[in-house]
Amino acid sequence: MAAITRAAPAIVSVGLLILAWELYARFSGIKPTILPAPSRVFEQALLNRDALLDNAIPTIRATSAGFACSLSAAFLLSVLVDFSPSLRRALFPLLIVSQTLPLIAIAPLVVLWFGFGLTPKIMLVALVTFFPMMVALVEGYEATEKEIGQMLRAMGAGRRRVFLLARLPSALPYFFAGLRISITYAVVGAIFAEYAGAAKGLGIYMLNAKNNFRPDLVLAAVGVSAALTLILFAITVLVQRLAMPWQRAGKEPAGEGPSR
Repeated sequence: MAAITRAAPAIVSVGLLILAWELYARFSGIKPTILPAPSRVFEQALLNRDALLDNAIPTIRATSAGFACSLSAAFLLSVLVDFSPSLRRALFPLLIVSQTLPLIAIAPLVVLWFGFGLTPKIMLVALVTFFPMMVALVEGYEATEKEIGQMLRAMGAGRRRVFLLARLPSALPYFFAGLRISITYAVVGAIFAEYAGAAKGLGIYMLNAKNNFRPDLVLAAVGVSAALTLILFAITVLVQRLAMPWQRAGKEPAGEGPSR
């Protein structure tokens, strides 16, 4: 019940936006080929659900594989950077430069170099999702309280032990914050890669629908990609709650604790 109450303002605002869009599309005289009503978009999504699903599967595959590679690389590099400050000074400028590259410009080049298969899509998804997680992890390691590290070292713990017992747990809130940011870019990165060159995918579906002057199908595909992003975001929130149960317990009101 509390979750529904918290979500109510967002549900109402989205509902009002869709209602205003529907009324404007129906009564303003604008052509459906320019701005279709939400009801038409939903109707066409149902009629073309098989084609949308068929094109969503490659996008999901590229998003999942690219994000898994990005997550693994971000964690491994963050550990190396934490153990080697000189490596951090060497790598961070390169990582920052990589984020200044416009995706719309480099996507065709990556497809040209690596072909129309899954590899360029994985690389582009990893490129747009890697940096927030990497920075979040490094900042999380740095946020560890010095007293905890000093106490562990006084008890005979080595650098690796201090990292596992203190620095890594301290980085978890930062990591999940970066994870939530990155996951919202993952589907967009996959769609951009498909725009640059692919046989199937939501990006290709949108491109074909646009070329055929079907904005209703373009918006239907946009709705599917938005739904995928929301599902991935919800999964990250669920994983965070499972990985950090103490954080949820700490947010419980004082009156809701176990009765004696």
